[in-house]
Amino acid sequence: MALLDPKIAVLDETDSGLDVDALRIVGKGVTNLKSKDRGMLVITHYQRLLDHIIPDFVHIMVKGKIIQSGGPDLAKLVEKEGYKSFLNGN
Repeated sequence: MALLDPKIAVLDETDSGLDVDALRIVGKGVTNLKSKDRGMLVITHYQRLLDHIIPDFVHIMVKGKIIQSGGPDLAKLVEKEGYKSFLNGN
């Protein structure tokens, strides 16, 4: 990705199948590429990637629609309580 220097990058479940060390390396690489001139959409189901990549925004998607938006604390809430309250519309 660094060689291509994209204006927008979509990272879809880049944490899938990674061990703790690889996750740290990927997180560091993505963080190093973060800039005001580049947009990144990072798609993940787990907080663990966001421990290494601090997001500006977090969005919860259900059935193709964003149902809630917030900051990093929203991802931590999902990690703690799960998706159940979002699926029930609460």
